[in-house]
Amino acid sequence: MDYVGNVIRPPSEAYSMIIQAAVGCSHNMCTFCGAYKDQKHRLKDIKTIKKDIDEASTYAKFSKAFIADGDFLIQPNDVIIDVMSYIKKKSPTVKRIGVYGTMKAINRKSIEELKELKKAGLGIIYQGVETGNSEILKKIKKGARPDLLIEASKKPKEAGILLSQTFLLGIGGTTMSEEHAIDTGKLISLMKPDFASALTVMLLPNTELYQDHQSGKFQLPDKFGLLKELLLMIENIDVTDKMRFASNHASNYLPILADFPTDKEKTVAMIQNVLDKKDESMLKPEFMRAL
Repeated sequence: MDYVGNVIRPPSEAYSMIIQAAVGCSHNMCTFCGAYKDQKHRLKDIKTIKKDIDEASTYAKFSKAFIADGDFLIQPNDVIIDVMSYIKKKSPTVKRIGVYGTMKAINRKSIEELKELKKAGLGIIYQGVETGNSEILKKIKKGARPDLLIEASKKPKEAGILLSQTFLLGIGGTTMSEEHAIDTGKLISLMKPDFASALTVMLLPNTELYQDHQSGKFQLPDKFGLLKELLLMIENIDVTDKMRFASNHASNYLPILADFPTDKEKTVAMIQNVLDKKDESMLKPEFMRAL
């Protein structure tokens, strides 16, 4: 397989066929992300992509495929469809194909274009939102605004494509912890993703956020401060349609997997119990945390 650098995929795609059709991220400016800092965003040669699909198709009968890197959805529809069609040709057992898609990438596509991708096999878009607070979005150089994120969240659902969004506990630091949590919960309520996942900021040496931390400009909340953010975020989520909420990523201190709105009250009570007891033995040990 012609993998360049570290190939990143969502946790739920652990057993998928992973095809790196592009290298890097089209945005690649987020202050917290070190995944693609040494890579210039580019589309791979189509012959190389198809050679990898040929090879991967011999490994197993995959039911899912994921096309990396950071924002394959930014590519023109004919490119995306060509890659997906070849995956399905070589691996007919693949029933769902997923990609990462930034707000910009989604909003550049019309509903008709997204429906065309759905028909060709695109089943899910993964999007890193990080926060619902407009000031923090600017600080972390996300290249996004809450109003445009809401617009982007509606389009995949209208096209019949699942939307999975991630949010970062701690990204507001200690100074904007509460605003971040509350605004994020409210934004989730408006975006109504099929899947919402809370991850925790991990400070990586090759990032601007790490340098801010080293200089004292940015400080992460402690374990229970992060848990308080999680509680506030969930308390401010108000959805009527079913949404799967998770904080079971390796970076988190308290794993949660719940269906909202059904499990909301139970989840809030569970987190509050941990906060009340402030018992670190109830949290994931530091050595078990990772990206």
